[in-house]
Amino acid sequence: AFGFIFTINATAAFIYAFYLRDKTQHISALLYIGGALGAVFAGDLITLYIFWEIMAIASTMLILARRSKRSYGAAFRYVLVHILGGLFLLAGIVITFHFNVSNGSSDPIAFSAFDPETGRHAGTWLILIGFLVNAAAPPFSAWLSDAYPEGTITGSVILSAYTTKTAVYALIRGFPGWDILLVVGCVMALYGIIFALLENDMRRILA
Repeated sequence: AFGFIFTINATAAFIYAFYLRDKTQHISALLYIGGALGAVFAGDLITLYIFWEIMAIASTMLILARRSKRSYGAAFRYVLVHILGGLFLLAGIVITFHFNVSNGSSDPIAFSAFDPETGRHAGTWLILIGFLVNAAAPPFSAWLSDAYPEGTITGSVILSAYTTKTAVYALIRGFPGWDILLVVGCVMALYGIIFALLENDMRRILA
């Protein structure tokens, strides 16, 4: 379902961007969308991580494509946050691999649901944090409203559809039944509503 949604959105985005004559934006957008689809269809955590990082690099290029002082600053802060999130994810994958090997798992690197009772250990918590960074869950949410409005118009349209949604997909697939996500979801909803009410910039409201 997420694969279909992402592909339909990509088609709509490129129809919208048909007038654009900027190869940098088109190539970055295709890499970004490809990274999101790769993460959706990843069968193991290593493949997920590779496509996760492709998304981070390509989305940074979309922000840089505006070529303004503000976009350069936003892209720098954006990539720092996503490097941190990627390090959390990578550390979690390594720990989870060793945990699964020591417990005799037949497929220690598979990307499957982590049991909310027996699957809680340092590795899965780090993976969860890595996903929450990309989902822009508080307190990791400032990058979203900081970076997306500084991209080009076309870049912002494409950026708004993939990073956070891929993270939500990863949370659905990896952490079903984890009660902590109920708390995180409620905080995100209230946080987003309050800051949207206080904001005057349309792109920041949407972010």
